[in-house]
Amino acid sequence: MSFPLAVPNSRSLCSQTVGGGSISEHLRTPAPCKEVRTDGSSEVMPKDPTGGGTGVSSEPMEMSQDRQTAQEMAVPPEQDSLAAAKEKEGEPEDAGADPLLGPLWSPSGMGIQDTLPSIWAGRQDTTISRTALGEDTAGTTHLEGAGPPEPPPAPPEPKGAISSPHSGCREQETQQTSGQDDGHDGSASLVWAATPGMLFQEDKQTRLHPLSLSWVLGYNSSLAVHSLMDREERVLLYIASHMVVIHDVLGNRQYHLQGHTNVISCLCVSEDRRWIATADRGPDALIIVWDSFSGIPVRTIFESHPDNGVSAIAISQDAKYLATISAGTVQRVCVWNWTSPTEKPVCSTELRAEFGYQDYVIFNPQNPYEFVSNSKTQVIFYLWVLEPFCPRSPALVTTARGQCPDDGEGTRWHCRAQLQNACPGCFLRFPQGNAGLQYGAPLLSSQTFNSTVGYFSQSVFHFNNSQALTGTSAGKLVVWDAVSPRTPSTELQVKPHSMKAAKLVPVQKDSLTVLMVFESCIVTGDVKGQVKFYNGELQLLTCYSHSKVGPIQSISFSKAPPDPPSASPACSTSSQPFIARNFILSTSDATVLHVATDRTNFEKVMEEAKKAVNAIACHPRQALIAVGSHCGLLKVWDYQQTEYLVSRIFTKAGIQCLSYDPEGYFLAAGFTDGSVYILDAISLQSSCKELKFSHGPVTHISFSHNSEYLATADEKYSVTVYKRVLQNGSRCWEHLAGLHSHYKPIRSILFGVQLDSNEPRLLSLGEDRQLVEYDLNSSSKDQLVVLHRDRVEQVAVPLCLAWYPQLSTESFILTANNCYKMKLYNTTTKMCRKTLLGPTYGSPLEKIQILPTANSLDPQKRYLAYITKDKVGLQILPVDGNPHKSSAFICHPDGVSDLASSYDGRYVFTAGGHDCTVMKWEVNLNALDAAASLGGEDLIPFYNLLDGGREGEFFRELEDYFYYAQLRSHGIDTLETRQVSTHIPLEEIPSVMRAMGFYPSEEKIEEMINEVKFSKYVDTGKQVTKINFGDFIKLYINHRPAFGLSMKKIQRAFQVLGYDNENGDKVIGRGDLLLLLQCRGEHMTEDELVQCLTVLLGKHPGGGGSELDTYDPSGAAALTEEEIPEEITAEIFTADILGLPIAEPEKKNGKKP
Repeated sequence: MSFPLAVPNSRSLCSQTVGGGSISEHLRTPAPCKEVRTDGSSEVMPKDPTGGGTGVSSEPMEMSQDRQTAQEMAVPPEQDSLAAAKEKEGEPEDAGADPLLGPLWSPSGMGIQDTLPSIWAGRQDTTISRTALGEDTAGTTHLEGAGPPEPPPAPPEPKGAISSPHSGCREQETQQTSGQDDGHDGSASLVWAATPGMLFQEDKQTRLHPLSLSWVLGYNSSLAVHSLMDREERVLLYIASHMVVIHDVLGNRQYHLQGHTNVISCLCVSEDRRWIATADRGPDALIIVWDSFSGIPVRTIFESHPDNGVSAIAISQDAKYLATISAGTVQRVCVWNWTSPTEKPVCSTELRAEFGYQDYVIFNPQNPYEFVSNSKTQVIFYLWVLEPFCPRSPALVTTARGQCPDDGEGTRWHCRAQLQNACPGCFLRFPQGNAGLQYGAPLLSSQTFNSTVGYFSQSVFHFNNSQALTGTSAGKLVVWDAVSPRTPSTELQVKPHSMKAAKLVPVQKDSLTVLMVFESCIVTGDVKGQVKFYNGELQLLTCYSHSKVGPIQSISFSKAPPDPPSASPACSTSSQPFIARNFILSTSDATVLHVATDRTNFEKVMEEAKKAVNAIACHPRQALIAVGSHCGLLKVWDYQQTEYLVSRIFTKAGIQCLSYDPEGYFLAAGFTDGSVYILDAISLQSSCKELKFSHGPVTHISFSHNSEYLATADEKYSVTVYKRVLQNGSRCWEHLAGLHSHYKPIRSILFGVQLDSNEPRLLSLGEDRQLVEYDLNSSSKDQLVVLHRDRVEQVAVPLCLAWYPQLSTESFILTANNCYKMKLYNTTTKMCRKTLLGPTYGSPLEKIQILPTANSLDPQKRYLAYITKDKVGLQILPVDGNPHKSSAFICHPDGVSDLASSYDGRYVFTAGGHDCTVMKWEVNLNALDAAASLGGEDLIPFYNLLDGGREGEFFRELEDYFYYAQLRSHGIDTLETRQVSTHIPLEEIPSVMRAMGFYPSEEKIEEMINEVKFSKYVDTGKQVTKINFGDFIKLYINHRPAFGLSMKKIQRAFQVLGYDNENGDKVIGRGDLLLLLQCRGEHMTEDELVQCLTVLLGKHPGGGGSELDTYDPSGAAALTEEEIPEEITAEIFTADILGLPIAEPEKKNGKKP
């Protein structure tokens, strides 16, 4: 949401007028909120991926023709009553920053009254800024060592409503303040009242959603880890998939900032650790600025880089500006004033492809109008400028002192970015267009200094001069400087284009991965895990290293300096003690360490998986979860206490799947090299030797209910069974048999129990639509016997399998397919007993698992946990097609790899594959039940799935066809007295379905009729022969395609079956089409084909009668030649033959070759 979080650093500014209105009014009036998907932190609604809270309604800021906002317009002197009062009292006026930038000095320092904002901490080089503003800088020098300008008074509390994004637009947190002079009434805004560490001081809030994120294991090791607090409270900030994790290490607590719907690609943190900016890649990419004290997203920028999202982001030293670089093929660089409500960047420019992929950017800490970026092969320097503007004389642009009318008595106005002798209305504005952003790309090659340069890693600006530095993979630092001396009046305009490589300084042999400036030191990190400190002349001051530290990914220094050191550093080159702050190291192998500089202590904070996490399994009796990674790391966590217990590293191959046995004694692991390890569940020591009988990576592994059998499936479409036997007085595992039982990938293997005995039964389900059951009792060494092989789908692809709970007298197997349908099969006959509409949250169900029940008082109340491509959800059982019985949430935008549930059903866990994370979700079944109740009972949820609902035209048409089918069943022309009924015979189901635009296959018709016919057979022993209107609506909704007939599907069929004609269109010949209809799929006889074409083409021989006629096939050839063209496109087939309307966009898409 556009939220002008422009918090002035002066309480007196509350009533100061800015562009005709007080700053408090502007704070009270955020820009309109834009609806955005809320998948990241709230429930995903089926068939409606957009949502979220709406913002506070307000009028948008007016924009004049010269791109000035209303705040930039002239301010009559008499309106500035506060300024007049101050002048009268002889008090210097502090007007704050220019109105366009937002009425603030800096977001930093909020809540700290009578103190300087952090923007002024340390040295400030303000000459460049003054030069850009046309200030006379002759005789002036850099203000190095000079103190900051006069501090402004302490900031007031922002009043009114704070609108913050909830996945882009969070629910508003509205805090009212009274009109009293002190501005305090005990209900200040959450952002204003926030203090460091308050995230973990709040009581645990009531979980309002069916699934709430509770903990995250792992993090994105390719992004930086930041230290927010140190010493007494060690708080880290890092990225896990699409969310920001604030982790209190010592308190063992986490807080999650949720709002992105794509994986976060970059982040940056302000100097005072208050403001966090994150950005992502993918569709609907967002830039979100968070308040780390309160956890509130204070600003969301939509459509910043709509093509591919953001690859790099940086925040200025004063925390007012963001620089972003897009992730597209043609990269775009933008500068954003995030404290302003505008949705457009201040300035932007496109980069040429030869510059390489720019993936790092950083501001000059001494000048927010200057920043640098680099790719592996090119460094680019940028400069963006503001121009002074006087609203009292708009035609006069201030370029020097004393040019403003009513310029007062020569007061120096620091608050207007060093404008001197400015009148009270003067401010800075952005140049019109994109002319404000300039850049230069100096060339550097191995020939420049006759030395190998290597690839660039990171760049920084020097802390005490105009130079910049870039680290390289050759262990060298490139020193950039201006080509020639610059005059103060042209310094800014020349600098980006005048930078060139002045020196190439070899500092070490190992590749440099991190380069940063900290206080008066230049700090480097390298692939050997060394952190080195240099002074401004690149002389080594000290070095910190540890033999077990891998390549350094980021360095983050603590906010407060430690106590004076008691010992010298690891390898100091000076006899003087080197004082540095403690820092956090993160490495590319997913390890985070805390380094105490006073005692050179490397403390491991986190060690996570550095490769994909595809395997998780929950202990059946204890609060333990095992996590396996492709890097061979196997860890066991106590998820109740969120403590790591034991781990083991396998060096030969990666872990692909895990499973505990039902008693919890063994943990079986399947590996990418086809091997299987059976481990002790507590110590992780091997219970037997390695078993390697699979010919490809093991994808599924499962124990039988009595722990006597272990079955695996692999990528070579084979099922392998191991048996526990007694050898030499001890129990061990041996290979029983294997079978190449499928010809497409195996999606599930499942052990069960025979209905008439306690013997195990084993099934496997493949994408070849085959459900295979094995006869374990008849199987012998190297011979796995198949008991049954059943085809469970005609067109759809089955994706997952589970035993359905015993909710009725009949036992079922539950499957889910890629058409968003769930099916129940009789466990004995394998007959399809029900087809039901499953959850429709953007992608089909990938895995399902019956949630263990902790409530034995109501055995009929059961739930299903599932994952889709990127979401995790819950479903109330029994499944009946009611969409309100399910709920889903985005968990891993790049794909979910595995699902597990705790033994008591209180938690659900998801593994994210390549994002290297595991997420723990707390289950709230009451919230799910409440949502289902709110959705309505009986037929109400199903009415809403029809076009127009219960009162719509579609429903009335369906009702007409239903009762017309009653007339047909009695005979249209009968003179006998009709029996009024609410039912129709089962034989009429296909006709009504087709009349409503759903054309099921013959096999689908048989499934529908059998579903109704045998619905009560187990209970009554009788078949059902008719169906009422309400049950017919449910049958129609559950069996029809989830998203209707798509033109894309027809076009895809023509792509496969057709050929390119002279015009480049995909076509099928008339003869080929008729042959395909009679020979492929469900074969049509010639009579059936003639009958269908005659009706479709409007050549009905019965003159429009309602009864079915006997068709004479004679003349069929002439009919087809006359009515059907020789070459048929997808559009002709759809519109002219089937008679279906085609939307205009689909017509255009269909004509593309």
